[in-house]
This record gives sequence, C-alpha cells and structure tokens, in this order.
Amino acid sequence: MHLKEMSKSCLFSLPPLAFVALFGHLWLAVVDLVVHSLKDLPTSLPPGFTIGAVCKRENPLDAVVFHPKNCGKTLSLLPEKSVIGTSSLRRAAQLKKKFPQLEFRDIRGNLNTRLKKLDEKEDFSAIILAAAGLKRMGWENRIGQLLSPEDCLYAVGQGALAVEVRAKDQEILNMVSALHDADTVLRCIAERAFMKHLEGGCSVPVAVNTMLKDGQLYLTGAVYSLDGSDSLKETMQTSVNYPQQNEDGPNDDVQHVGITAKNVPGQAQEAAENLGVELASLLLSKGAKHILSVARQLNDAR
Repeated sequence: MHLKEMSKSCLFSLPPLAFVALFGHLWLAVVDLVVHSLKDLPTSLPPGFTIGAVCKRENPLDAVVFHPKNCGKTLSLLPEKSVIGTSSLRRAAQLKKKFPQLEFRDIRGNLNTRLKKLDEKEDFSAIILAAAGLKRMGWENRIGQLLSPEDCLYAVGQGALAVEVRAKDQEILNMVSALHDADTVLRCIAERAFMKHLEGGCSVPVAVNTMLKDGQLYLTGAVYSLDGSDSLKETMQTSVNYPQQNEDGPNDDVQHVGITAKNVPGQAQEAAENLGVELASLLLSKGAKHILSVARQLNDAR
C-alpha cells in the first residue's frame, strides 16, 4: 500500500471512550491503522497492538486563548480573581502556583465548544489549550500567549501524533515506519517511560519537558498536588548518540512503552526508556508516590 492510500484504511483520532471500538475494528482488520494524539494513548497497549509510527511533533506547549475583551493581555496582566478555564489537572496545578491571584475552573467539550463558551459568555477571562491542537485546526491566530516550560510543563506525548497498528502486521508496520521522526520517538519514549514508572495518568498532575541536543536527551519531569502547593521536579540526561545497526532477528519488533520503531537505533530507544525510569525512580524516592496518591484520592472524590 502506498502512503497516499493510507486514508483508505485510517480512522482519525476519537475521544478515549471510543478506544474500545477502535481496538476492535483494528483487531478484526476492518481498518489497518488508527491515528491518535499520542498523549491520549496508555503507556501499555492491549496485547496485539503497537504504535507503529510517531510523527514529527508539533509545538508541545500549552497556549492561552483570551476572551475578546482581554486581547493583547497575558495571564499576569489579567485582573485579580479572573477566571481561567482548563479541564487539565496538570495545567491547573502548575498555574495555580504560578498565578495565585487567578481562579481556575473546569471547562469541558471539544475545541469548538470551549472556544464558543469563551467567546459568547462572560464566564471565563481565558482558557488554556494545547497549541498543537489549535494549529492543526487552523486557529493559531487565537493563541494570545504561549506558556513556556518555566510557566507550565506539558503533558506526556503532547503535540505528537501516533499511528496504531496490529503488532504482527509486518506490511503495515513497514509502511507506516516511514512516518517515524527519530527525535520525537526518543523524546516520547522517555516521557512515556517516566509516566509508566510513576503509574501516573490523566487523573493526577504529571508533567514533562524534553529536549534533544548534540546527542544528549534531556528530560525534566514533575508531579504536583491538585492545588500546586506540593511538588517535585527534577532533570536528568543521557546520551542517545548511537548508530543504526542491523537489528533483524528475534528482537526486531521489540516495543518500548508501546512504540515499535525499527528505523530508530535500538540502543538509543533503550537509553531513552531507561532515562524515564531513572527520573521517575528519583522522584519516587523523594516522595512522589504520596503526592500522586493524595492527588488521585482528592480527584476521585470530586
């Protein structure tokens, strides 16, 4: 199958509640691949499935979209008690600590719905969304402020698209592997390994920032209490400067936190995964498990 024909066997990303149906269609070969936002995929996929491609990452940062009356402002310039909308525990925890003069409330719905709630009502002074989603929808002009990693670390896998396939379908695996972006693969493996070892998820505030420079992979990871008052944050790095080798054989389809990337050096993938595990272990040794456990309990009780 030529890459141009991919759309014939591809379903675009759907909300998490639709994952079971998508897995069923993929398993039964009704479709040959499914495209997701990587941040929505669990770090452990069901048996028989793998992420066959991780595409080049869009900007992973969070963005502020302001109510029309606040155009030209930044979060720090909004009046005290201004209400900011976000459905993300991660964003709310970090921004409550950074901007204690502001109030943060849940806002639900897809991008269209959230923007409509912002523009047509007076409930919110601004909302926080992923910059990548706004750009892909052609709404980049709505971005009033990009939040730097110093203001708000982003979600694991944010900004990257993942192509999920059947793990043993070599024809499809080989086809979609051309879509892999090596830098994005290594960064996301480290991020997903960090999340997996922490046993984190969308129900707790876990955040990351990664950078690949001169063969060194840098990973910053953090955990937060729901109100941002308690947190742990550390940075580690490792070399991923390994040559591609002929790795055909019994390990040619090895997965790293659900990702199969035969065209990315296996040693580099192992190093990235180990980096995530080691950083998570460091935070756990400093009390991350307690912070996340309390956050999970409080979130479940809401």
